Amino acid sequence: MKVVLPSRRRLRRNCSRQAGLTLLELIIASALLLILASAALPLVRITIVRSREAELRRDLREMRNAIDRYKDMADALAFQTEVGSNGYPPDLETLVKGVTLAGNRKVRFLRRIPVDPMTGKAEWGLRSVQDDPDSSSWGGDNVFDVHSTSQAAALDGTKYSDW
Repeated sequence: MKVVLPSRRRLRRNCSRQAGLTLLELIIASALLLILASAALPLVRITIVRSREAELRRDLREMRNAIDRYKDMADALAFQTEVGSNGYPPDLETLVKGVTLAGNRKVRFLRRIPVDPMTGKAEWGLRSVQDDPDSSSWGGDNVFDVHSTSQAAALDGTKYSDW
């Protein structure tokens, strides 16, 4: 019995047909990847907005806690406050600079004024005790509450300035 071996040309043709992807296969694979990436893009955007909202909540809570600690110490007469302030700080900068207690001990309530993640600025809307609860302008006497200056709507439909 005689064994016939294929020629080298035939082997090269068979190998070259199976060696790579055709142009059609590359186009189909690229189209599938594009469809999957475009489906994931809205999820990424929502995730970014959620993280900014969580940061806004955390910053508001931190500043409101600092205002409350200032008020508690002022009510305990740990330091002197202005007569019409009702024990609230005159501005946010006072929380950063701190107050001097008896014995020349200085107490700070905030390390820094946080940046509003919705506006990208360290500017916050302020409310004083004398202001109306729905007021958008600050009376300037003291800081009773803080809110974002962004008028954009959150994922739940509320305005960031109402938080």
